[in-house]
Amino acid sequence: MGADTDEQAQEIDYIDEMTSQNNPKQNIMFASSDTKLTIEQKNMPPIGNATAIFVIITALLGLLNGLDYTTPQSGLVRPDEFIFSMAQNAPEDSANFKGHVYDHDGNGLNNSIVYISWLEYDVWNSTEVETDKEGYFEFENLDPGMIRVDIITSRDGHTDVFSNRVLLSPPALFEPIGFTTIDFDVPSQEEFSKQECSNGADECEIREIDRTPLQMDHPLMDPGASSLYTTVGIAFISLALISAGFAAWSMKSGSIALLRTSAALSFFTMGHYYSACIFGLLAFALTYSIKKPLEILE
Repeated sequence: MGADTDEQAQEIDYIDEMTSQNNPKQNIMFASSDTKLTIEQKNMPPIGNATAIFVIITALLGLLNGLDYTTPQSGLVRPDEFIFSMAQNAPEDSANFKGHVYDHDGNGLNNSIVYISWLEYDVWNSTEVETDKEGYFEFENLDPGMIRVDIITSRDGHTDVFSNRVLLSPPALFEPIGFTTIDFDVPSQEEFSKQECSNGADECEIREIDRTPLQMDHPLMDPGASSLYTTVGIAFISLALISAGFAAWSMKSGSIALLRTSAALSFFTMGHYYSACIFGLLAFALTYSIKKPLEILE
């Protein structure tokens, strides 16, 4: 009888334990440990704040670079220098040149010769086309870069030559051909008659107005190429502002990821003489050395 009662009690205890109907009847034992729970410090450590300030300075260099690009007539880099440097690495025969030739009243000059020449491997090459009745002309398969354009017009027994310096645009982005469109306004016959003859005579058959000496610093170029240059400057300014904003945000939030993103963006702002590229790359590498100290939870 006593054995049956003990078995029933054990069975009840087992069922109660499995179904969690009763509190366990075993003694609860506790063990102590030296392990402590820790979390990362929220605030940015001093080296992180120093890196963030360095990134902001780098972004300011990129901002100055962007402002340089948005002021084409001044600064360290000008649109013609920017386009010319791109033209040096452009494929051959990848430039088209077209436009109109007008007289001083805005009428198209037909049957005028547009003569272009360029220096290639210390040899002057040239080609020419004739304008149509609307004064339109077009050249294809030219090399991007600097050329001389002579517009030759015969009027009243004189041959008037109007000369300019032109920069042909290279292909942009994924385009295979670079397009340059420039219209020329040929001065009036009175303007040509005021020019001195090359042989010193009072009356000359060939009269010339040569503007190339005045265009050595700023040659004629496609308006679209100049606007592309300005667009690049706006992109640099935008990246610089975003980079500086992320750096300031990282100092407030303590986020190393934001600081690393800011450093990467500052790399693409270029900066004067590519300074921002070097500093941005250095700042990006420094972000991997930032370690936040651990706080012990009490």
